Formats: sequence, structure tokens, C-alpha cells
Amino acid sequence: MRNKITVIGAGNVGANCAVWAAKKELGDIVLVDVAEGVPQGKGLDLLQAGPVEHYDVNITGANDYAPTANSDVIIITAGFPRKPGMSRDDLLLANYEVVKAATEKAAAVSPKAVIIVVTNPLDAMAQVAYMVSGFPKNRVIGMAGVLDSARFRTFIAQELQVSVDNVTAVVLGGHGDTMVPVVRLSSVAGIPLTELIPADRLAAIVDRTRNGGAEIVKYLKTGSAYYAPAASAVEMAESILRDKKKVLPCAAYLEGEYGIKGLYVGVPCKLGAGGIEKIYEIALTAEETTALHKSSGAVQELVDVIKTKMV
Repeated sequence: MRNKITVIGAGNVGANCAVWAAKKELGDIVLVDVAEGVPQGKGLDLLQAGPVEHYDVNITGANDYAPTANSDVIIITAGFPRKPGMSRDDLLLANYEVVKAATEKAAAVSPKAVIIVVTNPLDAMAQVAYMVSGFPKNRVIGMAGVLDSARFRTFIAQELQVSVDNVTAVVLGGHGDTMVPVVRLSSVAGIPLTELIPADRLAAIVDRTRNGGAEIVKYLKTGSAYYAPAASAVEMAESILRDKKKVLPCAAYLEGEYGIKGLYVGVPCKLGAGGIEKIYEIALTAEETTALHKSSGAVQELVDVIKTKMV
């Protein structure tokens, strides 16, 4: 029996999640969206690309959650996108309602699924999905670090004119301008970045990584990034569905790790059939720890607002 993947939200991110998942033949896909006809049309269009791209999966669209029953993975992308001048924080209350409703409906018919949250503000929305679903913490994961580290790796590879495959990057913390790219633990084919890139250029790359989403929003003007976020979510789904046990940076619910408790924050995780199978706690310097706690503090502020709304 094939795996089943539900993608909630048939906009740019959701549709591209379906594209990447189909090309990898991860399983049958159900696109869900409130817009009548949109998920059905995009699903049929993508299904018809199968003979050309040589994938054999079934892709359907729906405006309700009945067809999503017994999904193995649920990817939540639904929500309002960022616009120029808008921070991820501005999206908080609007997307809270969207993610809450989507999680309630999807979790009710797929009680054994792993949920991957993509909607911004990412860490806070993962917390919403965790609180609403009632799922154990290992089966509710936020997609942030995979995207952030991909951006960091891209900029490093461009700077050095080397293959992105040779670049390893570690990014911790919340998804936003407080994220913590850990230069000390990032390298090119095992060579520390500090031996390859001058300090001033490294600082500029770190800053560009932190503002990677905003840079794309500035160009697009009417929306936010979608190709890389979708690819990142599907890499996580692949590791879960194929039990690859990849170690990827994800927003995970911490209970004391890194001195953080009761909060979703980006940390290295092993992803397998059980969702998050292990959280790796790296020994950080005092400066790195301070930066991480500053980042988690920004997430805590958002979560506190959400909790008052849920009372």
C-alpha cells in the first residue's frame, strides 16, 4: 500500500510540495484548500504531468478533509503570505485561526499522522498544531531549519564558487531574523568556514541568511518564497516516509534541551518513521547560547499571545 500525504493549502507553497513529493514518488497526494475548484484543478494538472515526468502516484484535490483520512504525513502550508514591510510576527493572529482549524480537521481523520508545519510565523504555528492536535511532540514538527540552512549553504557556495553538496551548515533558533547560523560548526568538505571566508564577509552572509525570506518578499512584492520552502518540507517528509533517519534542523518541542522548556525552537533532529526520533544537543559557546535564548525569547512572546487567545 502506498503512503498517503495530505498537503493543506493549494497555493504556491502547497502546490510545489505536491510537485516535489510526486516527483520523488513519496505516495499518493491529497491537496486541500478552501477555494472551490483550485485544489481539484491543480491536482488534476499535476496528475497529468505524471506520464511526462515518469511518476506513478495518485493526486487529487478536495475542499473537505474526508479524502485525507488515514494520511501518513500532513503538511500544513495554508495561511496568509507575508507582504513587503510585514514581519512574520504580523501574521500571527490571522494564521493562528487558519492553522488551528486545519489541524483540528486533519488530525481528527488521520490520528496516526506526522504533522509538518510550514505556515508562518513558523515556530509559533508549530506550537498551535501541537496544542490543538493532541499528538505527541515527536509527531508535530516545524519546517524552518532545513530552509534556513539551505539558504546559508547557498550563499556560502556562491561566495566560494563550490558545490552546495560540499557545504554543511548548522542553523539553530526561531525562523526569522533572530535565527542563529552557527559559523563555528559550518564547513566546506570539512574545512571550517573561518579558514575560507574573511570575518567581514562571513558576517554579511550570516545577515543575508537571517533576512533571506524578506529579500525574496521584497522582490516578489505580492507574496513570499515557495520553491525552497516546499522542497525543504518534502525533504523532511521523505526522511519520515522512507525512514531515512536524516539529521535535519527542525522546529521541535523542547523540554529542557538547550535550557529551553515548553517551546518549539529549531534544533538538529533525527527524522524517521516515528517523526522526531532524537534531538541532538550541541555544546554551544556562551555567545551562541545567548543568541539562541534571545531567539527562543522572541518565539515565547508569540506563543504567549496565542495562549491568551486559546483561553
